[in-house]
Amino acid sequence: MTMQAEQTRAESEIRAVLDDWASARRAKDADRVLAHFADDEVQFLMAPPLQFSGANAWGKDALRAWFATFEGPIGFEVAQLRVAASEEVAFCHFLGRLSATAVNGGPFSVWNRVTLGLRKIDGRWLIAHAHESVPFYMDGSFRAAVDLEP
Repeated sequence: MTMQAEQTRAESEIRAVLDDWASARRAKDADRVLAHFADDEVQFLMAPPLQFSGANAWGKDALRAWFATFEGPIGFEVAQLRVAASEEVAFCHFLGRLSATAVNGGPFSVWNRVTLGLRKIDGRWLIAHAHESVPFYMDGSFRAAVDLEP
């Protein structure tokens, strides 16, 4: 297989992984969400603390508790996805839109920035690194800029 064909195949496989991961988030399926992560993953999420990793990763109980803070379904959109892949390592970045109705806060929608690093482990693409962020206003207020849209 040529290098170009391998990259195309890897990108298609990664896009399928991300489609299922996003679908699992929308379905509030913690097991399926976490099935896409490597055992030694590192996560820099919007939720504290600054870093989750390996055995201390944001796990099933935390994910289920977070899902329970929303009434009904969760919207999760992936926009402007870019993938770069070799045979065993890849990264991608996109803008993610989370929309839902908070149990105690009503409906909301927020865009964030997401970068994922993936590794091919035992023939499967798994997320080894996740980084999510929102920009903040540089006016001294340090307010998260959750009102931005692409």
